[in-house]
Amino acid sequence: MDYRHEKKHEISFADLLALRAKFCAVLQKDPHAIDGKYEIRSLYFDDLYDTALKESLSGISRREKFRIRYYNGDTSFIRLEKKSKLAGLGKKESAKLSYEEADALAHGEFEAIRMRDEPIMREFYRKLQGNLLRPRTIVDYTREAFLYAPGNVRVTLDYHIRTGLSCTDLLVWDCVTIPIPGDPNILEVKWDGFLPSLVHDLVQTPTTQTSAFSKYASCRLYD
Repeated sequence: MDYRHEKKHEISFADLLALRAKFCAVLQKDPHAIDGKYEIRSLYFDDLYDTALKESLSGISRREKFRIRYYNGDTSFIRLEKKSKLAGLGKKESAKLSYEEADALAHGEFEAIRMRDEPIMREFYRKLQGNLLRPRTIVDYTREAFLYAPGNVRVTLDYHIRTGLSCTDLLVWDCVTIPIPGDPNILEVKWDGFLPSLVHDLVQTPTTQTSAFSKYASCRLYD
């Protein structure tokens, strides 16, 4: 997959309500969502030096993160994802994991994927061994997603962001999580070659500011 443009904006709750109403009237709801929403759980990995955390906080132009993710408590479809950033552009690569592989990785048993042949799996295994990547924290949040075909635009509203602190037991859906400081709401806009003026105008709010907000970094503030 090629890099896509990505912009994040931290917004107020009032802005979220206003944007949701506009998006529902103009954009297509993500057909894969349940009642328009996803409940997302991710387990993020970092090395012994917290490189991914420090690069997110510093806004380093070129950076990457690995995570395991599933949706709505459904452990029949779990993915390993690599999220890469480059000068405001983003790219995501992924591969499906079995329940047993995800559980093993969450508990530091990395040999479970040693024989996987996909490029992302080979890279991840190599960095687990060579860079000493380790599971760091669970990140939970609610997402509402909207689509606009011209420009391949995806607009999301993320809220109820919660951290599992040092918990890495990814597949225990009812493990204890707590809200992150400030209980922020995040508007994210992604597109390919161009952002249609309709969407550009639609996402404008008086208090919206472009932000380098990182859910992973925010969920590590209690460390």
